[in-house]
Amino acid sequence: MGRFDFLVIGAGIAGLSAAIRLAETGTVLVVTKEELAESNTAYAQGGIAVAMGGDEDVALHLEDTMAAGDGLVNREAAAVLVSQGPQRVEELLEWGTAFDRYPKDKNGDEGELMRTREGAHSLSRILHANGDATGKEIAVSLLRHVRAGGFDKGTIELMEWTTSVDLIVEGGRVVGATLLDGEGGLRVVRAGAVLLASGGAGQVYSDTTNPAVATGDGIAMAYRAGAAVSDMEFYQFHPTAFSEVGAPRFLLSEALRGESAYLVNAKGERFMERYHPLLELAPRDVVARAITREGMDGPVYLDMRHVKKDLHARFPGISKFLAKYRLKLGRDLIPVRPAAHYLMGGVRTDVQGRTSLPGLYAAGEAACTGVHGANRLASNSLLEGLVFGALTAETMVSETLGEDGGLGVATAASNMGVSSEAVTEKWIKELRELMWKYAGLLRDADGLRQAKRGLDALGAAMPKGLTRRAVEARNLLVVAELIVASALGREESRGAHFRNDFPLRGEGAKHSVMQQGRLEFVA
Repeated sequence: MGRFDFLVIGAGIAGLSAAIRLAETGTVLVVTKEELAESNTAYAQGGIAVAMGGDEDVALHLEDTMAAGDGLVNREAAAVLVSQGPQRVEELLEWGTAFDRYPKDKNGDEGELMRTREGAHSLSRILHANGDATGKEIAVSLLRHVRAGGFDKGTIELMEWTTSVDLIVEGGRVVGATLLDGEGGLRVVRAGAVLLASGGAGQVYSDTTNPAVATGDGIAMAYRAGAAVSDMEFYQFHPTAFSEVGAPRFLLSEALRGESAYLVNAKGERFMERYHPLLELAPRDVVARAITREGMDGPVYLDMRHVKKDLHARFPGISKFLAKYRLKLGRDLIPVRPAAHYLMGGVRTDVQGRTSLPGLYAAGEAACTGVHGANRLASNSLLEGLVFGALTAETMVSETLGEDGGLGVATAASNMGVSSEAVTEKWIKELRELMWKYAGLLRDADGLRQAKRGLDALGAAMPKGLTRRAVEARNLLVVAELIVASALGREESRGAHFRNDFPLRGEGAKHSVMQQGRLEFVA
């Protein structure tokens, strides 16, 4: 497999966006736990927010991002996001990404890009593809560009079905990682620089819109290696996941509310006017808590019966899913409830993607630049991966080319005393249910302390062995402990973090930082 200048862990929008730039100057290995199309990117329905209407649009996008983040957004990072976004989206268009457009004009010329509006956006600036399959289209486009090659000096090698186990640190610098390949073999990859683009950690909760791969691997590995993590208490719960007994928590995109969907309670009443002047298009944390409170008295539904347009054509993926349960947009009330969706925290980085450990970089949902603050603005996640993946790659090239790298076979690991698959799955199930019950949407000190005691007990019974699920279990425990410790420490309510015992926002906006067991709050 040769030698590598760069190791990229994760093949979503951030990882592939970075890999394309890295391969212009060096050799790149991209590893992913499953097939290349399986990432949070591919599950993103609503779209990608981008201000392509000039300086005024960019300025408004910045202010919308700042407002949604509830006083905790890093303005420098947000300014980079919204100002560089148009350029990066133009690149996607050049690479053949098929965003939805209005019909061709009478001369047969290509129609304008279709823009929609979502919660807390002041303008219609959301681009989408195939109605509700935006992430998948972007992922396919990036993969197509990667596989086309044509890089001047480097190459990209793709390694599927590979679980990252731990980072390798020598002399205070990250120099590679240990990997578990699809056949169960342990390998060591050494590289001049390592990029964590491994996505989020929704699987830490029993109810999540995230795919099974989202177990917080990059965050956990970085923390074990000594890197700082930040803002782990801020987990965004998407307000409208499908809520049917025995059904998956399928994401029902915010774009539905952008197309005038109502939220109604068990009595058939619209209720968002009691919670926010923007009604159904209020920030996600507000809508999610409103649904939770209304749901205490019975089911909550998404209602589009008043919308007079072809909803099947606008939302083909959602429509296909609902048809399995004999439900139809525009005809039926659709039961919804919140589910864990997006982690605003992650490995602490600067705007260029540098972590607190030399040789280690992070981008996308695994990273925390502070760009989302306490609550991410709808459809800024795909843009974040695109912009900061590219920007971090530029930093890696400028700082690390020439560092040694290569691939070898690790010393054989012992699998003595491997826990059975059933034992491991039961352990993971207990952790996820514990986190949902005590460290979910509504929190208080008693519940968080109960969560901590439960995690301590689970830690003492950690599944044994070197299997993918055992590795994921270890990572989920680290992520859960970071969330609970940070949530206990933040004695206020802000954005996605709500404390019943501290319902008001505190004075002064500070970020939580966890490193080697120490928690502090910094401006």
